[in-house]
Amino acid sequence: MDQSDDHIPSSSKLSFESLKKYNQHGSEYWSARDLQPCLGYTEWRKFENAIKKAIESCKHSGNNPSYHFVGADKPILGGKGATQIVKDYHLSRAACYLIAQNGDPRKPEIAQAQQYFTIQTRRQEISDQMAADMQRLETREQAKIEFKALSGAARESGVQNSMFGIFHDAGYKGLYGGLGTDAIKTRKGIAPKEQLMDRMNTTELAANLFRMTQTKEKLKKKKIINQKDAIDTHEEVGKEVRAAISRIDGTLPENIPPAEPIKAVQKRLKAAPARLTLDPKDSLGIGDHFDSPEKDLQ
Repeated sequence: MDQSDDHIPSSSKLSFESLKKYNQHGSEYWSARDLQPCLGYTEWRKFENAIKKAIESCKHSGNNPSYHFVGADKPILGGKGATQIVKDYHLSRAACYLIAQNGDPRKPEIAQAQQYFTIQTRRQEISDQMAADMQRLETREQAKIEFKALSGAARESGVQNSMFGIFHDAGYKGLYGGLGTDAIKTRKGIAPKEQLMDRMNTTELAANLFRMTQTKEKLKKKKIINQKDAIDTHEEVGKEVRAAISRIDGTLPENIPPAEPIKAVQKRLKAAPARLTLDPKDSLGIGDHFDSPEKDLQ
């Protein structure tokens, strides 16, 4: 009997990460023969069928299979200590994911692998737009946190509750060339009732995030306990951030167009289905240096 069709004991206890190897290019890969028992297959023939389906899935999703599935030979010990060369594949992480998705769903090992790869490859399943949306949302959340932290530092520096609007407006005026919150909204065509930071893109949010963190640190470092000094400090820090943007020839914040409302971004992310996009960083890093796997399937 051909060793390639021999039954191999199933072992769901094998660690996927422990099977990882590195090729001569320094890229990680997995041997299909090593992965086979980990996914609950005792026969190579049936496991290779799952590999073929995964290769087709890779092609249909617009990705190049030759970057993720590479035909290879694997020496194994046969009867009486003899060495036999059997067919194998070197698989990228993305290829392993596709095999799990195309495996026998009745196998508990496949179900576990699908859950594992869904988590591990989440970043491969989002489009560039979704990645940008997520970055903007994360930056907006950080800005909310820093706004509260800055308010707390301002209170400790002597700013009264009735003056909080003036204090925060001072920071905007420093950063936006003398424009306060209302003037910025008017310039950008933002409705008066909208939160200004909800209409900022990631770049503008990052500039304001830096303004707030640096003001908070300066209030504490200088041990300011006077309301007027705290307000002046906020405006001064805003001016310094503005000057830094000018020095690097960046776009001044008042000239950045308003971004779509943050609620629209949240709604889009919540409704968007996952789309498989294999990241080139997850390929084997060898491309056309090896034959296309389709040659092995003919």
